[in-house]
Amino acid sequence: MPATVYLDHAATTPMVPAAVEALTKHLLEVGNPSSLHASGRHARRVVEESRETIAQALGCRPGEVVFTSGGTEADNLAVKGVYWSRREADPRRVRVLASAAEHHAVLDPLHWLAETEDAEVELLPVDDRGVLDLDALSASIARDPESVALVSVMWANNEVGSLQPVEEVVARAAAHGIPVHTDAVQAIGAVPVDFARSGVDALTLTGHKVGGPYGVGALVVRREVQVTSLVHGGGQERDIRSGTLDTPAIAGFAAAVELAVKQQAEHADRVAALRDELVRGVLAVVPDAVLNGDPVHRLPGNAHFSFPGCEGDSLLMLLDARGIECSTGSACSAGVPQASHVLLAMGRGEEEARSSLRFSLGHTSTAADVAALVEAIGPCVERARAARP
Repeated sequence: MPATVYLDHAATTPMVPAAVEALTKHLLEVGNPSSLHASGRHARRVVEESRETIAQALGCRPGEVVFTSGGTEADNLAVKGVYWSRREADPRRVRVLASAAEHHAVLDPLHWLAETEDAEVELLPVDDRGVLDLDALSASIARDPESVALVSVMWANNEVGSLQPVEEVVARAAAHGIPVHTDAVQAIGAVPVDFARSGVDALTLTGHKVGGPYGVGALVVRREVQVTSLVHGGGQERDIRSGTLDTPAIAGFAAAVELAVKQQAEHADRVAALRDELVRGVLAVVPDAVLNGDPVHRLPGNAHFSFPGCEGDSLLMLLDARGIECSTGSACSAGVPQASHVLLAMGRGEEEARSSLRFSLGHTSTAADVAALVEAIGPCVERARAARP
C-alpha cells in the first residue's frame, strides 16, 4: 500500500500532542464533575479551568461556554433552542433565516422545525462564490422583523471555503433585536474569531476540527439569550445541556482550542502557501479545472475544484487507490451520490455540482503531500473521464 497523503483536514484533523497529553492525563482519574466529594471537586476544577481556557481563546465569558458532544449537537441546540425560546416569548416569531449553503447540521434541524414545529424557514441566496447575499437578508428581515426568531449564517463554508460577512449580518439583524447564530466549526484556528467582537449571540465549535478529541464541542451562547434545552436530566451547563461531562475530553478540547488560536496566524500563512502551490499545480496539469469559492476571502487550507467531465466520487476513489485522501463535495444517501447543495446554491448545474473535490490542508500537511497530488491528479482525471458513460 502506498503511503497515505491526507488532504481531508476539513473533515477531521489529527490530534495535536498537547490535546493527547491533556486527554490521557485524566483518563484514569475518577470523579463526576457534579459530585461533591474531593474527586468530584477535582474533576469540576478541570472542567472549569478548561472552560476558562476556551473562553480566553475565543473572547467570551467562561459562563457562555456550554459543552456539547460536538458541532452537530451545538448547531441543533442553537437552532432549535433559540427558536423555541423566541417563539414562546412572542408567538409571532416563527421565521428562521439562514443561507442556502449552510452545513446539514444547520439545514436539517431547520427542515425538522418546518415540518414539525410550524417554523417558516427561508434559505437566503448566495452568490457564485458561495457568499451570502446581504441585500436578500435585509429584504427578508424588513418584510416583517417582528416575525424573525433567528438568523443562522456559518462563519466559513465547509465545502468551498468562502468566508461569510458575519459582522455585517449581525449589524443588520441587531437593528431589529434578532439573535444571530454562526457555525464556526471550520473557522476556529484557521481565521481570527472573537466572539465578543463579532457580536454574534451563539457560536458553534468542535474539538476534532482543531486537533482535539472526537465527541466533544461547545456552543458559546450569550447569557442574555434564552435557549430551550434539547436534553433534560441533571441540569448541567446552565440547565441548557444536561448530562455527565466528559472531563478528559473537555481537557483535551481546551488544550487544542488554546493551541489552535495561539498558532492561528502562523498556521494560516503556512497552509495558505501550500494551498496556493496546490492550486497552481492542479491548474497546470488540468487547465479546465475550476476553483470554487471566493478566490481571496476563503479558508487558508481549502482548495475546492470542479473537474469537467468527471464524477467526483469516481475521481475520489481513483485518488484513494493511489493513497491520496480527499473529499467529494456531494452528499451520499443510501449509496446514491447527490449533487452538492452548496454548488447548486452557487448557481452551478447538476453535472458540475457532481464533478467536484475538496482538498483541505492542516497542521500535518507538507509540500510532499501537495507534490503527490499534483503528480496523481492528471492521470486520475483522464481515467475518470474515460470511465464516464
